[in-house]
Amino acid sequence: MGKGDNLPSPGETGAAATDQARECEGKGACEFKQTRFSDQIMPHILNLYGSCAKANDFDMYAPNASFEDPLTHAQGVKQIKSAFYSLSKVFGESKIVEYHVQESDIAPGKKEILIDNKQHYKIMGKDIDMISLIKLSVENGKIVRHEDWWDKKPLRNRDTVGFPLVGRFMEMGRRGMMLATHAMMGFGKDPDSH
Repeated sequence: MGKGDNLPSPGETGAAATDQARECEGKGACEFKQTRFSDQIMPHILNLYGSCAKANDFDMYAPNASFEDPLTHAQGVKQIKSAFYSLSKVFGESKIVEYHVQESDIAPGKKEILIDNKQHYKIMGKDIDMISLIKLSVENGKIVRHEDWWDKKPLRNRDTVGFPLVGRFMEMGRRGMMLATHAMMGFGKDPDSH
């Protein structure tokens, strides 16, 4: 799990895929070049969730991108930085231990990437394992929306709960939590050690 299968991407069919395969046959062993956007960003995603993010790991986001999980809703790259830099402050250990990636073209210049994964955290000496579905919306080579669905359940908001007002309060709570986290983390400043 977690490694590309070195096959042409779903969008690469016909002559391009065949020519690449023929070229490899003549050379003996070779690898196909990485063609999926997800292959480029997975090392950065693993750094984010592994509490070892560096400033360049956030270059994959559009300036106005959003990140949302059941606890927080970040708007813009600086708040996204605060959300991920805070992981090392809360958890003794955090990482994605298993994952499977599915990438789909949904329109010209737009992709959806689904990362079915298992995350491991350690808090106050206690191990916590959790399954998650990370949904990334990509436009023109940049992530514009990053959602982390814990237990693979959609985020609860005014559109997904039975009573929209309750969902709205949940959304406001996530924004409030993010603003507090953002302030505590220096408003998205990159730590000196990064």
